[in-house]
Amino acid sequence: MKNPGPEQHRSTLARLETFSYWTDSNFRIPFTKVRFGLSPLIGIIPVIGDFAGLVLSLYVLYEARKVNASARIQRRMIRNMLIEFVGGLIPVLGDAFDALFKANTRNTELLKRYLHEQLEIEVKKPFPWFTLVWLSGLILLAIWLVSIFY
Repeated sequence: MKNPGPEQHRSTLARLETFSYWTDSNFRIPFTKVRFGLSPLIGIIPVIGDFAGLVLSLYVLYEARKVNASARIQRRMIRNMLIEFVGGLIPVLGDAFDALFKANTRNTELLKRYLHEQLEIEVKKPFPWFTLVWLSGLILLAIWLVSIFY
């Protein structure tokens, strides 16, 4: 699979930010800082809602696979999805857990950090061979001059 470029990374992150917002943080409980999205609302439907939330969460994993995220990142994403799924199965408390855990937001952040590291690696400058040779020559000259005068 061809390695995606920085522009694809940016567009993937933009899509995932929007997706995470709608599934995890779209609504706010008035007079609080607590936000929740469609995922906990869907999770209110026993078992089926939690399963639907898990299926929705697979989208983030799909995008991670498209940009060749490392196996470690993908495993962490799956772990987050399973934690939210299993936690959501608990009657009543599971819905609150879904609203607070926010697996899609966590997974988007994981992928964002990973892609930023990848972009940093891509723009890294090559090793400064010229500087190394120049400084080595200067050091050798200094050692030679010191050895001549002592």
